[in-house]
Amino acid sequence: MSVIRQHLWISGRVQGVFFRQSTAKQADNIGNLTGWVRNLADGRVEVLVEGEADAVQQLLDFCQHGPADARVDQIEQISEESLGDLSSFKAAF
Repeated sequence: MSVIRQHLWISGRVQGVFFRQSTAKQADNIGNLTGWVRNLADGRVEVLVEGEADAVQQLLDFCQHGPADARVDQIEQISEESLGDLSSFKAAF
């Protein structure tokens, strides 16, 4: 299987609703994913994720809606070259 890397910027009601923590927990539950999730000053959430394509897709599917109190209006997504430079998945502050 191939390892892929996706970079996301998620807009909507995504801060103050446990989006970061929920995304990190979801990545942990899926397993074999590396990367991070963090809040941006402009109100968006940024996610960088790397792993097997099916595992990455599972996390991307979660990010389409996020946790119960979130409202996802838009996701900007780009594919990047897999670098293998990440050791775990974590919620950054």
